[in-house]
Amino acid sequence: MNIKSIEIFGISLPLLRPFVVSYDSYTRMPSIIVRIETDNGLAGYGEAVPDEHVTGETYGSTLDVLRTHLAPALLGENPFHLEKIHEKMNSRAYGVPSAKAALDIACHDLIGKLTGQPLYRLLGGPAHTELKVPYVISIGVPSEMAEEARQAVSQGYTELKIKIGREVDEDVERVRAVRSAVGFGIRLRVDVNQGWRNVSTALKALRKLEDLDIDWIEQPILADDIEGLAEIRRKTPIPVMIDEGLHGSKELRQVIDRKAADLINIKLMKCGGIYPAVKLIHQAEMAGIRAQIGSMVESAVATAAGAHLSLAKKNVISNEMVGPLMFSQDIGTLTYQGDKIMLTDAPGLGVAVDEQLLREWGKDYARVGTPEA
Repeated sequence: MNIKSIEIFGISLPLLRPFVVSYDSYTRMPSIIVRIETDNGLAGYGEAVPDEHVTGETYGSTLDVLRTHLAPALLGENPFHLEKIHEKMNSRAYGVPSAKAALDIACHDLIGKLTGQPLYRLLGGPAHTELKVPYVISIGVPSEMAEEARQAVSQGYTELKIKIGREVDEDVERVRAVRSAVGFGIRLRVDVNQGWRNVSTALKALRKLEDLDIDWIEQPILADDIEGLAEIRRKTPIPVMIDEGLHGSKELRQVIDRKAADLINIKLMKCGGIYPAVKLIHQAEMAGIRAQIGSMVESAVATAAGAHLSLAKKNVISNEMVGPLMFSQDIGTLTYQGDKIMLTDAPGLGVAVDEQLLREWGKDYARVGTPEA
């Protein structure tokens, strides 16, 4: 079976509340859904959520590179041939990881459907008995963040992720307010999204957070400063996670060589999809570094991809597959029970995409290949 056509849908997903991080604020989340159809009539879905601050891609550039470079390269290819597919994509365009991730995820969805197996079984089988997700709190007024944290805990969440990354004293007040509101029985992760920028500022902040029993501090300084991250790790007892500074194996080698992080945050949108993400997980495991599968706030499509990968790999000790919980409406269905993702044994991603809604929302549309091809 071979790929005969690829459809590209540019959509915008409505958020329940604004999503505020150190570098931007969102009321809707732009997303690009791809639909790959094979010559035996099966369809697989993938997703790109580009972010110019993280992946270096924009919504428009991702649409363009998919339509003009990457999708045409995959016509006639067998979706099982992932090594060849990634080699072809890499030869057509340097970087553009979220665009490649969309096609990679769609191929994995097809592989599951063609074999009649849920994706996690094809990635190694269930390494965990359940998938818990944290509740994510955007940057806001400390008292309001604390109240949101209380409500999340009352709903059954035992893990919270706090977004900060503005002025140090205000950020410290935010974290202290949340910890005070929920007590020390709740796990707390803090994500700075590069907001403290440099080592001295980060260390000043971390000294004021050391007594709050934080699971880890995520990307406290600028992404490219791996040397600085290593210095922070040497000087704080709080475990350090790298996110924006890690895209692929090159950066991970630097992290390992410099002992720059205790944990890594792997995002399909940063590394180019499931196939390269598996390599990063194994590379980290050999170095004794634990992994998290993160999210760019994605629809049920890419969220399911990350969830299957999280379930299948024992070195993945955390995941942030929370996108569908943040939308008022989605183009697919992924089931949650409290703070747990409930994957099914449906083949592939296990996501039933609402094609009618997808086509209604698809404000930017392109097809590469034809149904008769």
